Amino acid sequence: MRRILTLLLILVIVGLAYVGWLVFGPATAFSSQNKSLYIHSGKADRASVIETLSSGEYINHVSVFDQLAGRMGVWEKIRPGRYEIPEGASLLQVLRILKNAHQTPIRLVLTKVRTKEELASALGNLFECDSASVMQFMENPDSTNLFGLDTSDIMTSVIPNTYLIYWDCTPGQLFHRFYQEQTHFWTPLRRSEASAQGLTPVQAYILASIVEEETHKESDKPLIASVYLNRLRKGMRLQADPTIKFAMGDFSLKEIYFVYLKFQSPYNTYINSGLPPGPICTPAIKTIDAVLEAPRTDYLYFVAKADLSGYSVFTSDYKTQMINAKAFHDATEGPKKR
Repeated sequence: MRRILTLLLILVIVGLAYVGWLVFGPATAFSSQNKSLYIHSGKADRASVIETLSSGEYINHVSVFDQLAGRMGVWEKIRPGRYEIPEGASLLQVLRILKNAHQTPIRLVLTKVRTKEELASALGNLFECDSASVMQFMENPDSTNLFGLDTSDIMTSVIPNTYLIYWDCTPGQLFHRFYQEQTHFWTPLRRSEASAQGLTPVQAYILASIVEEETHKESDKPLIASVYLNRLRKGMRLQADPTIKFAMGDFSLKEIYFVYLKFQSPYNTYINSGLPPGPICTPAIKTIDAVLEAPRTDYLYFVAKADLSGYSVFTSDYKTQMINAKAFHDATEGPKKR
């Protein structure tokens, strides 16, 4: 009898140890450092989550997980989102992550984006909302009016930066986050600098987008900005080549021919006065600041230097501009239009 009791005790201990190992031991079914579990909106129910876990090689012992989830009230607490499961996590750890809705945010790095379509595609690839819904938001005046913008200048709300945003955010929530960053960016000092240049923050952003597309040379950006500011003050057309590329939707153009200058578009600054209705890219913060801090000059023209260094030469005299332009054309052996 004693032997039977001892054997039963051993079996109980072994059983408890096995259960403890199932609950507290490593339970992940993948070998990478971590794996993201995506729970879609409308799919945060027991059946859908169990199906995802079973088919996606997230964890071992899914049936045990299911039973524990029921006992811990996970199914009543679970929410849509992106949940990062670390390699070697136990069933209990995974259950707590889901029960407490400990989402892992998406790290969104925004640099230069040229069009609304490009932004919508980037957001649609990273977040639960698709690109079509993002485009629909940006093209809806009722949506853009929430941020004091319209469908043409909504892109000025996007300050290139790194954002941490939850995966299940709606387009409206995404742009609310951009608006928060925009509000933080446009400090009283920057607003004052824009006003001193005769610009609103939106206008400064649009002008910076043109400067951004004109050059990669940081030292040239304030001077190029001064050229365009001088043209605006004198009522001259900006005649900015990058706006032609944007208007035509062809950013691969290397040469701007005279025939292109007649292309009908509100973004064509050769046929329209003033700034275009919206930005032609999302300019870097440094470029926006270059516009805000542009020096007072008498420059009205610029062209790339004949030494092909990528820098520009500036002048206030049209005759000198033509001499500089010819020197650059001769150096490149190609007719380029400025």
